[in-house]
Amino acid sequence: MDNVTQGDVLKRLSYIEGHLRGVGKMVEGGQYCVDVLKQTYAIRRAIEKMESKMLNGHLHHCVVDGIERGDTGVLDELSELYELANK
Repeated sequence: MDNVTQGDVLKRLSYIEGHLRGVGKMVEGGQYCVDVLKQTYAIRRAIEKMESKMLNGHLHHCVVDGIERGDTGVLDELSELYELANK
């Protein structure tokens, strides 16, 4: 993973981690279910954005490098990721 992507992913993970802790406090405090669910939806979107950033970096760096080296295994990995994302 390139340094720019890594920094962005780590920043997003830190945000997600803090958001999850906040949701835990909401549940402990007996907050209204709809309010908690709105926050979990926001967390899900944040995870999806982080995954998109990682995948974009992977496609532009790791996959390109792998294909240039003749490593077709990177294509199998992409197929595996596609299957996991669509379960």
